[in-house]
Amino acid sequence: MADVLDILIIGGGPIGLACGLEAKRAGLSYLILEKGVLVNSLYYYPSNMTFFSTSERIEIGDIPFVSNNVKPTRPEALEYYRRIAVSQNLNIHLQEPVIEVVKSGEYYKVSTPLSSYLAKNLIVATGFYDIPNLLHIPGEDLPKVRHYYKEPHFYAMQNLLIVGASNSAVDAALESFRKGARVTMVIKGPEIGKRVKYWVRPDIVNRIEEGSIKAYFYSHLLAIREKEADIQTPEGILTIPNDYVLLMTGYQPNFSFLEKLGIELSKDEKRYPSYNKETMESNQKNIYLAGVVCGGMDTHLWFIENSRVHANQIVRDILARKKVA
Repeated sequence: MADVLDILIIGGGPIGLACGLEAKRAGLSYLILEKGVLVNSLYYYPSNMTFFSTSERIEIGDIPFVSNNVKPTRPEALEYYRRIAVSQNLNIHLQEPVIEVVKSGEYYKVSTPLSSYLAKNLIVATGFYDIPNLLHIPGEDLPKVRHYYKEPHFYAMQNLLIVGASNSAVDAALESFRKGARVTMVIKGPEIGKRVKYWVRPDIVNRIEEGSIKAYFYSHLLAIREKEADIQTPEGILTIPNDYVLLMTGYQPNFSFLEKLGIELSKDEKRYPSYNKETMESNQKNIYLAGVVCGGMDTHLWFIENSRVHANQIVRDILARKKVA
């Protein structure tokens, strides 16, 4: 029989790494499986992104995170988590997605394209950044439509339409505008989102008020074509020239994966997964949830700073059960 791991962690983001650190310190055998690169979601964040949290709030494992400014940038965060993975010699396999999880007696058998593993406990720390929320409108599948924003130069001198009013939409609008894009925002509500970073919100509000960035409130996108787009506004349908569309409409956890594990989801639109708030164990024995995946569609509920404690909760529960056994 193959060696049986105490813990197999699915997801190599900050919270998955935090779980690995706790497991290692507790003397438990563990493995982190990450389908992409190290801290894959952070890697795909916008190049110039600045975190809302201060550096000490996104530290993991009590390892200091020193940044040049109070609020760290994406490159600084990538460097911090990479250094942790390397310096702590974390047992992590990158570019190895999980394709199947089945119960095998008292253990879980986890299969990947490269191998299979047996584990007593699973931790699901898969985040929510991989699956964008779709609008289900004509033209959404055109090559000009993007669900992720990387950097602004690509949109210079182009007609750029951005759907959304949260941090990602606002950052894309301001950066692209300042690189010469003609930016139009489509916003379903009456204003820019309340959660937009406090040092950024006045900037976007002023750019809209002065007309540098056009914004349609109480509006939604109806259809996208090769060189134009239709917007439903309170005054009627408007057709505007358009080269590229950024759908900053948010993202969601991999609910189908959770359901395959047998994890119950709430019946409402939030689709909260079932778990014990003290131990983070799901309704499936020995399967734990950690990080933003715990919030279902409510993706503003959990962040690195308030979910890093999940690692300690989970490992503490596993150790307590081990003592009893």
